[in-house]
Amino acid sequence: MPIGSRHDETGLLLREGRALTLQRDGGGRWRLDAPHKLEKLSGCRVRVIGVRDGFDLLAVERFDLA
Repeated sequence: MPIGSRHDETGLLLREGRALTLQRDGGGRWRLDAPHKLEKLSGCRVRVIGVRDGFDLLAVERFDLA
């Protein structure tokens, strides 16, 4: 998965300290570079569409409740 690759993931949105992460349904975890308003969905299943921006960082372009 090269940097700049597009991803469409579904999983559990978690808040870890000041960071948001997505615990993927298929296993694994992404750190999210996401809008601040996404924090209110912490603990919910979400669908995230974004671009890989680092080793484990996904720059969120769109999100929905799953």
